[in-house]
Parts: sequence; structure tokens; C-alpha cells
Amino acid sequence: MESEVERIKKRKMEELLKKISGDGEKWPGKPVKVTDKSLDEVVNKYPIVVVDCWAPWCGPCRFIAPVVEQLAKEMKGKVVFAKLNTDENRATASKYGIMSIPTLLLFKNGELVDRSIGALPPDMLKDWVERYL
Repeated sequence: MESEVERIKKRKMEELLKKISGDGEKWPGKPVKVTDKSLDEVVNKYPIVVVDCWAPWCGPCRFIAPVVEQLAKEMKGKVVFAKLNTDENRATASKYGIMSIPTLLLFKNGELVDRSIGALPPDMLKDWVERYL
């Protein structure tokens, strides 16, 4: 059972997100392509950003690509999903110590707060992201 304090906190957070996002109108409903140069701009623009670090030759990356696409639609207005090709953006891969792909980086308020390595099943990936909402 949700306490009154929890309901108020949830309502206030929803109001804040609406104010920031304009009801999700300015939030992309699909993954945004980011590069070494554009990553910081994206992670600082939105409260929560999940960056899918991938490469075209990676089988598990291709497995989670449609999951990331679907979550970007479902979570529009709450979370922005981005895709970073690690073959083309080695500086970012090096900066965040990405040794295996797919690696998902989760940024909250511009700061890296978590990472997930490997292809998670859709329900686990969604649960992982929702922990930070």
C-alpha cells in the first residue's frame, strides 16, 4: 500500500518531468545516435539517458536493438535511449572502460550511475532502467 508521502513524491516527480519535457513532446521516441562529440550534450539535456554501446558486427547487440527501440517508445517522456557505435567512437569507449559489448550506460542528471554488460532479456532491461526513475 502506497503511503501519502509516496503518492505526493510520485505526483511531484511527474509534474517536474512534465515541466521539463513538455509532456514528452521534445523527448525522442526512438534511440538517438550519439558520437564522441555529442554524448555529453545528450546526457546533460535529459534527466535519465541510457546509452547502448554497440558495434555492427556484434550478434548480442543486434539482439537487444529492437528491445531498445521498443523501450524508447514506451518510456518516452521519462527516459532517453541513445546508441553509440564503439567502432566509430573509440574515445567514449575508452573513457568509460567499455571492454565488452553490448554495454548499456545509465546516466542520471548527467552522471554515470550504472552500467549493464551483455544482452539482457527485455523484462530485465526494463526493470533495470525503471529502478532509476
